[in-house]
Amino acid sequence: MYLALLVIFLQCSEICTQERVFTFNAVHIKVQPSVKVKNGAPMSIICHADISKSTDFNLQHNITVFKDEKLVFMSVSGKGDARYEVPMARSSHTGDYRCVVEANGKKRYSDSLHVWVTGMTKPILIAEKKEVFEGEVVKLRCELPEEVPPLHFIFRKMKMNSKPKEKLTYELQRNFSVIEFPIEEGDNILQFDCLGKRNVKFEFETSEPSNRTLITVKEPFIKPTLRIKPSSNITEGKEIQFECSTVVAKMRDIEIMLLRNKTILSSVRDQTTLKYSAVATLEDSGEYLCKVEEGKASKIATRNVVVTELFPKPVLTASMNKLDENKELTLSCSIKDFQNASFSILRRNSNGGILLRNSRNFTTRAKVNDTGLYICKAEVNRIVKESKPVMIQVYAPVSMPNISVFSGLPEVVLGKPLKLTCCLKMGTPPITFTFYKGNKAKKEIVTNNTCAVFLDEDIKQNDKGQYKCGARNHHSSGMKTSKILNITVIVPIRNISLGSVPYGEVEDGGETAFLCSVKEGSWPILFRIFRKTDRDVLLFERSEHADRVMWQKKEMSRQDTGTYYCIASNRANVSAKSHPITINVILASWQKGVITAFVLIPIAGVVILAVWWFWCKKKNAKGPSMEMSRSALATNSTSEKLSRQHDGDYYSAPVQKGTETVYSEIRKANNDSVENRHSRIQGHPDAT
Repeated sequence: MYLALLVIFLQCSEICTQERVFTFNAVHIKVQPSVKVKNGAPMSIICHADISKSTDFNLQHNITVFKDEKLVFMSVSGKGDARYEVPMARSSHTGDYRCVVEANGKKRYSDSLHVWVTGMTKPILIAEKKEVFEGEVVKLRCELPEEVPPLHFIFRKMKMNSKPKEKLTYELQRNFSVIEFPIEEGDNILQFDCLGKRNVKFEFETSEPSNRTLITVKEPFIKPTLRIKPSSNITEGKEIQFECSTVVAKMRDIEIMLLRNKTILSSVRDQTTLKYSAVATLEDSGEYLCKVEEGKASKIATRNVVVTELFPKPVLTASMNKLDENKELTLSCSIKDFQNASFSILRRNSNGGILLRNSRNFTTRAKVNDTGLYICKAEVNRIVKESKPVMIQVYAPVSMPNISVFSGLPEVVLGKPLKLTCCLKMGTPPITFTFYKGNKAKKEIVTNNTCAVFLDEDIKQNDKGQYKCGARNHHSSGMKTSKILNITVIVPIRNISLGSVPYGEVEDGGETAFLCSVKEGSWPILFRIFRKTDRDVLLFERSEHADRVMWQKKEMSRQDTGTYYCIASNRANVSAKSHPITINVILASWQKGVITAFVLIPIAGVVILAVWWFWCKKKNAKGPSMEMSRSALATNSTSEKLSRQHDGDYYSAPVQKGTETVYSEIRKANNDSVENRHSRIQGHPDAT
């Protein structure tokens, strides 16, 4: 019975499990009435889950609605539908919506749906003041209630018969903006409003205009009045008077200024009237401006004044503008068609001028320090006019110029430029210097100094090197020429070589002659001969007025074996080095004879002793048998073969040998030595 109950229970559990199987087919989202909703209208976001079940059973759903990935609505229901109701849609409800349905651990997302709430709320404009003075500012605040930033704001200033002036602001984090509008001259009754704008999917949406705010503008003072006495047309020399006045609402930091061509002539503060007078001059013609300021408010009045010339400017003339010192100079001052004037002649300096004479004419004997600018003045009825300046240049003659080499020595290295200077002890600038090479003018230089520099870059080996310079200025004495400067052209050392006699090999104790020579190079030439070691050793040094030098070394020794080279230099300061040569010091002939004697005498003694020994042995022998002699010879032969096999080219002398055997062995040793020597020589790279 229990077994039957267990089977029934398991079958029932399996049936129950099969009945609670479900799957999401899809999740849908939609908006009513449409994806475009008018601002202020109701809106519904509907989320629907399409689910398939194994049987009909109650399934709890968690439904969540997101706007721009932010949670805005959540519902738990046994149904597959949920509604997110918005009674009054605003532009802040514009965005991308998506819903998520979750049940028993399973989750499904809907597609994204963009909803656009068209239109914006009407902005509200508030002004800080209703009445302002010219020069002040009006502070405005524009707000877009229920709108979400970022937002654009447009403020508009409107007055009668004028185009509105706009100011734009951008708010990233606020739904309102505050600005200030300046109140300008001429503003009286102003109206202000504002608008809002936002960006939706790369499109701008603009709100309707806000309420209009009326602002009344008061004048802190009236436009000034500028009066001129006796008239705005006046002759120079007469007095002209200016009066600038205004009426103020309240005396507070009022300032009045009179300007001519943007230059302030006079000013007063905290007064309503400015007065100014002057003796009219021709320079007083122009536009005059009366300006009244208080804070940021400003008003102006303008008048033009024309001053008629009483007499023209005087003209200063000189008998000569450029003249030699000690010549007579006359200056004259005059006015065309006008005689009744007081004249004075002055020399201009940094302080204005030095009076020379109160007269129409001035005569003097000119000196060099009289060089400068001169003017004359004429006065009529307190009007003083000044002539244009006249430049007078007094010249002292140039002295004889001196030409020299910039470096000091009268020489130049071939291939390098020659820098010459031409200087004067006396002479009034500007001075014209002319440089000559031979009889040909090379260059002309005009300078305000008493020295000039010339660079000759065309130096040739066969140049004679004769230079001179001439100098002249505006003095009537003309040009003066320097003495001739002779320049030596230094040719650098080129193509140096070293040789020796004998060449290559020299006997010990013998004499060697070294010859160092160059193909090009100016004299004197410094020759030096070196032997190359770890540190090169200077063996010989001599300066010669020649292109070669010979040095003889009397006794050469084995230590003199090595590599030799020579170096030559001259005043060009460029050294040239020869290719090296190798000298090998070998044994002298007499040294070879001594060595030979020392070698051959012991060998001859050994041979004589060997012969004598064999002779004695043969004489004293008591008739030994031939067999024993053959046995002994065989034994010696065997020993000799073993010795040869053991020692290679080395031959040992047997204890008992005949004379022929000894000679043959020496000859063999010499022949082997000669062959070995020849083989070594033939294998040597220098055997040829």
